[in-house]
Amino acid sequence: MSYTKRSCISGLFLLFLAVACEANSGFIGVKDSHFELNGSPFLFNGFNSYWLMHVAADPTERYKVSEVLKDASVAGLSVCRTWAFSDGGDRALQISPGVYDERVFQGLDFVMAEAKKYGVRLILSFVNQWNDFGGKAQYVWWARNAGAQISNDDEFYTHPMLKKYLKNHIEKVVTRLNSITKVAYKDDPTIMAWELMNEPRDQADYSGKTVNGWVQEMGSFVKSLDNKHLLEVGMEGFYGDSIPQRKSVNPGYQVGTDFISNHLINEIDFATIHAYTDQWVSGQSDDAQLVWMEKWITSHWEDARNILKKPLVLAEFGKSSRGQGSRDIFMTSVYRNVYNLAKEGGTMAGSLVWQLMAHGMENYDDGYCIVLGQNPSTTQIISDQAHVMTALAHSFN
Repeated sequence: MSYTKRSCISGLFLLFLAVACEANSGFIGVKDSHFELNGSPFLFNGFNSYWLMHVAADPTERYKVSEVLKDASVAGLSVCRTWAFSDGGDRALQISPGVYDERVFQGLDFVMAEAKKYGVRLILSFVNQWNDFGGKAQYVWWARNAGAQISNDDEFYTHPMLKKYLKNHIEKVVTRLNSITKVAYKDDPTIMAWELMNEPRDQADYSGKTVNGWVQEMGSFVKSLDNKHLLEVGMEGFYGDSIPQRKSVNPGYQVGTDFISNHLINEIDFATIHAYTDQWVSGQSDDAQLVWMEKWITSHWEDARNILKKPLVLAEFGKSSRGQGSRDIFMTSVYRNVYNLAKEGGTMAGSLVWQLMAHGMENYDDGYCIVLGQNPSTTQIISDQAHVMTALAHSFN
């Protein structure tokens, strides 16, 4: 490659970085049931990469984080959802209640710095429903070891010791001073939003009322520490008892949350849903799954617009490469549905595919793994959606 060409490419990349950095100035807010950034409507296409901090805890593997964030940014993706928790176990952030591994925290610092560099906003989740990376079961184990009498994991939502543990973790993360950027997390606009919990469920109370009390308490606590950032719950979207007729939209069961009442809480700034048709309605044909998916998204959009009056994000969706049917057809259909609803004023704000990986991470593949560039057709579909959503936001100005 000639020096002239090399200089030209280098200059273009520096310009790209400058534009990306500019895109990360200012906090994302909510106005009239849509997102805003610096006074203009904000719509997006984005992705999940739960593993970023875990991998970045080892400095020799940080190039994987940089690769995914850079490739995502080049494709036009502007929001990434990832974990700000790892409780007990391998590369734990929180080794035991209140005891943290600084090396892992510095991994999260690196994720934040790289996201800022490439113009990608982050949604950071505080704790897991599931046992991966500890979850509420790890909190229960810690509390029992400390002498607490706890009968089941769902006391996570009510037991004073468990709530205290979580509040301590939330405060530790929110008030963290980034060792690289020297900016406190609570002051960094790279963060789009905090998430209380990944996919909260409560088998002890299917009505959603117990989770409601927990969301109110934790939401108020987060806002007392940080009123600059948005806050969401981490919901999958299952309906509860507040509007009984809406329960028919669920895939045949409840999980102890209530999409309506949980999101009506004032401290919660926007609503989320997740969707896995190949798991939730697995017995149905591909076409029937797409019909169900459209109904799932549209029902929640109607409620976000008419009842909640808050933005809606499809915060997890995907199709396993190990199952039947075409991932590309599925994603194209979902993206079209999201775009068509977003055209109606921006309440349907964007989607986050599950999940992007870097090259050489096959051991992390859960069947939903996408490596940008490795599958050109899927990459094109993802990138096209990013660009039409950005163009739509500009058309609202």
